[in-house]
Amino acid sequence: MFLTISTTGTPDSPATGLGFLLHKHPDRAQAFSTSHGTAHVFYPEATPERCTAAILLEVDPVALVRRGKGKGGGRDQGRGPDTSLAQYVNDRPYAASSLLAVALGGVFSSALKGQCAARPELVGRALRLRVEIAALPARGGAELVRRLFEPLGWTVGAEPVPLDERFPEWGDSRYVRLALEGEQRLSDALRHLYVLLPVLDDAKHYWVSADEVDKLLRAGEGWLAGHPEQELITSRYLARRRSLTRRAMERLELARLAASDDSAAEELDNAVDEASDTEERPVPLAVRRREAITAALRSAGAQRVLDLGCGQGQLVRELLKEPHFTEILGVDVSTRALSLAARRLGLERMSERQAERVTLTQGSLTYTDKRLKGYDAAVLSEVIEHVDPPRLPALEYAVFGAARPGMVLVTTPNVEYNVRWESLPAGHVRHGDHRFEWTRAEFRAWAGEVARRHGYAVTFAPVGQDDPEVGPPTQMAVFTLNAAEATTRRGDGTANTEAAKAGRAA
Repeated sequence: MFLTISTTGTPDSPATGLGFLLHKHPDRAQAFSTSHGTAHVFYPEATPERCTAAILLEVDPVALVRRGKGKGGGRDQGRGPDTSLAQYVNDRPYAASSLLAVALGGVFSSALKGQCAARPELVGRALRLRVEIAALPARGGAELVRRLFEPLGWTVGAEPVPLDERFPEWGDSRYVRLALEGEQRLSDALRHLYVLLPVLDDAKHYWVSADEVDKLLRAGEGWLAGHPEQELITSRYLARRRSLTRRAMERLELARLAASDDSAAEELDNAVDEASDTEERPVPLAVRRREAITAALRSAGAQRVLDLGCGQGQLVRELLKEPHFTEILGVDVSTRALSLAARRLGLERMSERQAERVTLTQGSLTYTDKRLKGYDAAVLSEVIEHVDPPRLPALEYAVFGAARPGMVLVTTPNVEYNVRWESLPAGHVRHGDHRFEWTRAEFRAWAGEVARRHGYAVTFAPVGQDDPEVGPPTQMAVFTLNAAEATTRRGDGTANTEAAKAGRAA
């Protein structure tokens, strides 16, 4: 297995900086042991004008079989074992696969993570890169190779390898010669390869377990959630295991929420009230939302609060300012968002007493989670519009049916107000990740049905300037558990049959 990464340099930025990023000196040839053989790293060329790093993976077929638990190195996971001969005689030593992906992750681990202590300024720099792989299995052909790499900014050359050049009538094999060119950060390029090589091969040489979901999401952070072939990539990477694929897709579905409060949506929130407010110091809509939520929680006497889809912790920070809220649990699907929230809140610098009041945890809002039971209130602030409508029943059941807090606050944009937004083109939603934006009537209809199914009463309140014609920019629903239901909310959390069926079906 052979892969090369090349870059060109300029007088101000020599190409040999590639050696710093890879943490491998261009003047040395190095060998690294892997679980299935040896990875050799060397530089066929290393000048200020052009530098090429190569990795040659020597696979021990015997070790591959022994460590693969008799399934052809894990290649046919879920498809039955290979014949005895096929375990030893196959394309694994010669064609790029998950073996090469794992070697890249091990040998270039610091580069893949975007770490370079010697030249940190290079980490975030886009380099002119060329990646070449002599033999890449592509179940789906050259067209699939293009569909996977072109959305990531690569110019793709995928030349089919003929079965036998002496007999062109036999046609092409399932292998291609791959050449990728583009301006990419090296860490991004390595993460693309780490995920997509086994996807194209549609096989793994090891048993795929639950921790593969975390590996996929770490390597896919920043690009997988928006990839047009997201579902195919996820399914193949996880060896078509439905439960793992479903879990990964749910986490990807909400991953884009991590930065939503600090992105275009937040800027538009600020613009709404600056355009419509006559106060000397206009209050951004995002601030007004948090104020309205905090006031509603305080009025209801809630002390233990869930912030579902907490993102980078803006609401959690506001709640911590009030000693009345004794326990705050922030939940988000994105580990990166939770890390940013921890830094924003200064968890490491908090006093022990203050730190005991707040917990940040990873979780998907469309799956039931016993950690969410028993709270006084839950907040879904600007969350539901990021969920595909077919998945809303699952979120509804997880929150209202299973967690069953005494109070639920839901805020979401009012699409009718968008006409007051001069900077928003007609027909556009406020944020690129919004799957829908509801009118006031649509939101009330949805909230009313949710309340009916789960034994809640619901009231509505405007957030921001309440325009007499189109209503407020944000609409808020306040769900309160009916008295008869409240006595059982700390029990098993089982909702009525209709709601349970809806959640399971979703």
